[in-house]
Amino acid sequence: MAKILVAEDERMMLKSLSFKLSKEGHEVDTAENGRDAWELIQRNKYDLVLADIIMPFVTGMELLERIKNNPSTKDIPVIMLTALGQEDTVLQAFEIGADDFMTKPFSPNELLVRIRKIAQ
Repeated sequence: MAKILVAEDERMMLKSLSFKLSKEGHEVDTAENGRDAWELIQRNKYDLVLADIIMPFVTGMELLERIKNNPSTKDIPVIMLTALGQEDTVLQAFEIGADDFMTKPFSPNELLVRIRKIAQ
């Protein structure tokens, strides 16, 4: 299965996603802010990153931009997870390089299907 980094500042959501992904057989690392997520990305090889947009220190959009602008990480697929579902936010994420975008609340089963499709 895939090695996935979940970057999410809401602890309950982070624990829930980590549990669900681990139960599906994925190897999961977690970060509660964008700064820690970026440090993990630089030290590890991930098959996929799930990133909340509103996080402390480094936002999800900034994290996405760092990932996609760095030659060693630009090919890592990123799914943005956020309560911000406005069209301009979605478009900005896709313009930066997001591979998918899910608005909270979302179906965990739908997320798993999207992960299977992206992190094959």
